[in-house]
Amino acid sequence: MAEKEKALRIIEKAKAEGRKALTETESKEVILSYGIPVTRLYEAKNAAEAGNYAESVGYPIVCKIISPDILHKTDAGGVKLNLKSRAEVEKAFEDIVASAKRYKPDARIWGVTVQEMAPEGRQVIVGMTKDPQFGPALMFGLGGVFVEVLKDVSFRIAPLTRLDAAEMIKEIKGYPILGAFRGQQPADIDALVDIILKTSQMVTDLKEIAELDLNPIFVYETGKGAKTVDARVVLS
Repeated sequence: MAEKEKALRIIEKAKAEGRKALTETESKEVILSYGIPVTRLYEAKNAAEAGNYAESVGYPIVCKIISPDILHKTDAGGVKLNLKSRAEVEKAFEDIVASAKRYKPDARIWGVTVQEMAPEGRQVIVGMTKDPQFGPALMFGLGGVFVEVLKDVSFRIAPLTRLDAAEMIKEIKGYPILGAFRGQQPADIDALVDIILKTSQMVTDLKEIAELDLNPIFVYETGKGAKTVDARVVLS
């Protein structure tokens, strides 16, 4: 059962603060309330706190800037991957904050997320934009940089059925990459269908969401599920 009320509280808090975009932590809390799997993460206010969280999450760690004024974290030098010790995490905290301040001196910086580094999987994206006539339009494609370069995506208007979600996945030209490919087992298509259906339910319930990107989602072998590594929610 989706925790619609929990998701609404997060959205209302951001709107009360005059924000159009949720932070990554807020975005992941909203999608997690609909049962969509995400990487575990904590918000650290200083380097020592980041180190403490890293010890409880376990290595390797990813650290990312938290700022409502920096949407593209990588451009700001706001992401550090594959951190293997407490010392590396604490240094990453300082480096990320310094880099973000150089990138945008007037940005509000709320700290740094400390999150598990999910094992690599095949990367896909699930997104949503609002069509003025038809309402929420869901999008599926290969994730990461592929979506920008190849523009190989499929669309459906929400709400979706299980058949709609399965067809969306099969429609993209890159679909063979999700099959048995270069010695890999097929990707967990059922897990992807579930994520698309839960996203459809979420954007149908939460009219305040204007745009949504779950990118990348790492998809593992059949039976091993999928996990959302990054998420962005924009409010109307």
